[in-house]
Amino acid sequence: MSESSPQITGPEEAPKPVPLFGAAILACLGAAVLALFLFTWLGNEVLEGDTQHFDQVIREWVHRYASPGMTQAMTAISLLGYNVLIGELAIALAIFAKLRWRRAALWLAVAMTGSLVLDLALKYIYHRTRPTAYFGTAPHSYSFPSGHALCSFCFYGVLAGLLSARVKSLALRIVIWIAAAVLVIAIGLSRIYLGVHYPSDIVAGYLAATVWVGTIIVLDHVRRFRKGAKKTAG
Repeated sequence: MSESSPQITGPEEAPKPVPLFGAAILACLGAAVLALFLFTWLGNEVLEGDTQHFDQVIREWVHRYASPGMTQAMTAISLLGYNVLIGELAIALAIFAKLRWRRAALWLAVAMTGSLVLDLALKYIYHRTRPTAYFGTAPHSYSFPSGHALCSFCFYGVLAGLLSARVKSLALRIVIWIAAAVLVIAIGLSRIYLGVHYPSDIVAGYLAATVWVGTIIVLDHVRRFRKGAKKTAG
């Protein structure tokens, strides 16, 4: 779109500190710390086998709604959490480059690179065997946390944040956030429906993503604050 678009801003500049700047940092830091605490607790519960009843009850409840049509839909939705997401990431980065949204491209690249590393590291640490799949074949990787949940949360959540900060329409911002939330939840649900993840894997994926995204938001805010302080002092 051109720079005169009524909906999307033109080439970006580094965001300026907003009112309640310190409160925003504390809120993000608090969310990351709380998510880390909950993830650690959930991980311990998984290692001790205390989530088995919860996981089985949710799996059986979701599976009761199985049908050929639902299976096709859930299979397609599941692809949005990894296979299709890779293509979407490439397209988003290309569009950001075209619009000269360099910070947005860097943010998305860092978020997704970190989410992939985090997913692989946590899977190796917990090495939880996957459940028996209801439909299709389960991947050969470990189950905890769900990479689809983690990566989709990071991609669609960060993308929603980047876009909503750069569009002028309040209604469009709301639509962007609702669409992102629906996609992330649907992808997590699809993995449970297909039987390739335990529900606790999905929750853990969301929590890990919250830790990662909250951390990089805080680091970015702190970096900008220090940069601004140096310019003022200079």
